[in-house]
Amino acid sequence: MASPNIFLLLVILADAIHGQQQQQLMEYMERRLAVLEERISQWHDQSSRYSSELRDFKNKVLSMLESVEKERETIRAEVENTAVRVDRLEREVDYLETQNPAPPCVEVDEKLMENQVSTGKKRKNEKYEKLTDCSDTISQVKAMKILKRFGSTAGLWTKDPLGTSEKIYVFDGTSNDTVYVFPRMREFTLFSATRKAARIRLPYPWVGTGHLVYGGHLYYIRRHGTFQVIKFNLVNKTIVDSSVFPAEEQIPVFGLSFYNYIELAADEEGLWAIYATQENEKNIALAKLDPASLDIEQMWDTPCPRENAESAFIICGALYVVYNTRLPSRSRIQCVFDVSGSMSSEDAALVYFPKRYGSHSSMKYNPKERQIYAWDDGYQIIYRMEMKKKTEV
Repeated sequence: MASPNIFLLLVILADAIHGQQQQQLMEYMERRLAVLEERISQWHDQSSRYSSELRDFKNKVLSMLESVEKERETIRAEVENTAVRVDRLEREVDYLETQNPAPPCVEVDEKLMENQVSTGKKRKNEKYEKLTDCSDTISQVKAMKILKRFGSTAGLWTKDPLGTSEKIYVFDGTSNDTVYVFPRMREFTLFSATRKAARIRLPYPWVGTGHLVYGGHLYYIRRHGTFQVIKFNLVNKTIVDSSVFPAEEQIPVFGLSFYNYIELAADEEGLWAIYATQENEKNIALAKLDPASLDIEQMWDTPCPRENAESAFIICGALYVVYNTRLPSRSRIQCVFDVSGSMSSEDAALVYFPKRYGSHSSMKYNPKERQIYAWDDGYQIIYRMEMKKKTEV
């Protein structure tokens, strides 16, 4: 039988071993906690350093963005300046082209003017022999299409009714020396700027909105004391011919368009001039022109009043005068004058144009397309016309 002392010794030894293990465990845990605290401290240090580096990087990026923005503004200004210089260069090149060869002298010859006036009076109100069998007249406005808004309140846009060219010619304003030429209707419609357009610099400035493109030539009105019709070749950019209009003491042809003294028009019969003089200041006058020589072939006094007239055009040898009111309302064809005498103004239909924006500064009939190119308060409009035979009206 074991002695009690031995049992007691075993108990003491067991307690000592257990205490030593606990001590080792505590030391181990303390070491692990110390390692974790050190890692946490390192993480805090690294996090603080990363935050500082991130702030520095952000400041650098913002500084770089500011520099890029400044450089972009500088480049934009340089591009705009370059565009202005290119535009100026194009105008100078156009001007040099118009000067070589030099345009013919278009100064007024007083004796020639007297002869033209005398010849014109002799041919006044004679019977007109038609060149074609065209006998159509307007029944109504079939459709209206507003293309865009371009340029000034008053102006002119048109096409050449002869040939196959699709070019659009734009005269912005009532007095200038530069004509914009767009290659097709699409470019004119889609682009608001004139960068897609070629420029024709005329040797003399034009006045009014009564100009015409016809058979590869530009017929435009120049005021140099008296009024002159200039025939300008659109291919070689030179003046082909010019003529002093044989009418004395001219006045604005339309009561509502004070800037128009001569309105040139084209139809199936050829080239016409619509004008007015103080000799018969209440009514509009009409003349048939020879497009080759600009000679006056015949002249007529019409019964169409100037008062409240805003524009006019010719169809199949008949003059259609469009009227409005001082405060722009709905435009209407209220007077028709047929040079062949086959239709009277009373027989013609009273045609109203759809209500739009203001009043027409120009209306150009295209006999090839049977539609009118109109300029209304800065808007470019196409009117498609429905026609009938004169005998059916």
